[in-house]
Amino acid sequence: MRLPETRDLFARKLQFPAPRSAVLETVGETELSPPDGESTTIRAVIERSDVETFDSADDLYDTLMMLVGAQFIGRRYYDDRGGMPGDEENEVSF
Repeated sequence: MRLPETRDLFARKLQFPAPRSAVLETVGETELSPPDGESTTIRAVIERSDVETFDSADDLYDTLMMLVGAQFIGRRYYDDRGGMPGDEENEVSF
């Protein structure tokens, strides 16, 4: 499953507020597939947190987003506004 699809999964499968144990039991074994790298499960990500109760699907999704690894982020340091970090030499000011 792709990370953005998890919010809908949480809303369909869980009743909120949801205790951590219910989240792990209900959706914990769902596999998350990153754009680049090795997949993981929701359980592996949530177990890095000390949150005991999730108030909403958005709350659970936000927690998941904060805890996933760099393989879910995409191109690191990408800036579609041009230039690369440390490229101040060619910087243009308007």
